[in-house]
Amino acid sequence: MQLANETIADGLIRYPWFSRATAFTTTRGLGRDFRRLSGIIGIAEERIIAPHQVHSDSIFRVTPDLFSLPEDERRARLEGVDAVFTTMRGVCVGVSTADCVPVLLADEETGIAAAVHAGWRGTVKRIVQKTIAAAKVQAATMRAVIGPAISCERFEVGDEVYEAFRNEGFDMAKIALRKEKWHIDLQECNRRQLLELGVREENIFVEKLCTYDNADLLFSARREQRGAVKCERNFNAILLDETL
Repeated sequence: MQLANETIADGLIRYPWFSRATAFTTTRGLGRDFRRLSGIIGIAEERIIAPHQVHSDSIFRVTPDLFSLPEDERRARLEGVDAVFTTMRGVCVGVSTADCVPVLLADEETGIAAAVHAGWRGTVKRIVQKTIAAAKVQAATMRAVIGPAISCERFEVGDEVYEAFRNEGFDMAKIALRKEKWHIDLQECNRRQLLELGVREENIFVEKLCTYDNADLLFSARREQRGAVKCERNFNAILLDETL
C-alpha cells in the first residue's frame, strides 16, 4: 500500500523522510513482535531498544555499555524512560504507542537519532524539546516524523487537561477546539514545539493516520482498552544507517 509519503508493507509503515536512517511504525499485524521485526530490518533482536514508558520526561542515551549489561540490568536502565537517543549505527531506538504521539528525530549530519513518546502529559512537559536539548541535536539540520496518533477530532479531554496545557503557556487557540468538551491536537502541539526550537517546517512530516479511526491498521487504547484489559501497542522506531 502506497500513501503520499510512506509505504505500508511487511507490517511496517515506512517513512522515506530520512536519507540516511530507516524510520517506521509497526501495524497491528506486527505490533511489538521484536523477533519478527529484527528479521525484517536486519539487526539482532537485542539491538532493538524499547523502554518501559510511564508518561514521564525521562530521557536515556543508548551507548555501547548498555549491551554489555545482564538483561535485568538493561531493563532497569530503561525503566521509566519515555525518550531514547543514540549515535550508534545498527541500533534501533523506539517507543510504543496506542494513541499517544511518537516523534522520530534525526540529525543526519552529526549522526544522532531519537524516538520520543509524547502523550498529553509528556507533551505538557515538553519532552520533545527536552530530548533535542539532551541529544544536542542541531535544529537547522534535523528532520522529524510525527507518527500516527489520536486525532484532535477523537481526543476529547476534561477541563483539567485543557488547563494543564493552558497553564504551561501553550497557544490554546492553535491546538484546542471546544465542542461538548475540549479536544486537543497533540500532533500539532508537538509540531509547534519543534518549530519553536528552529526545526524547519519543511523538515517536519506529520503522519495523519488517526489511531482511533484506523482499527484495521493501528492499535488505539481509547478505542480498545476496557478496565484492566490493555490493548497492544504500535512500535515507532528509527535506525541510523551503517554508512552514516
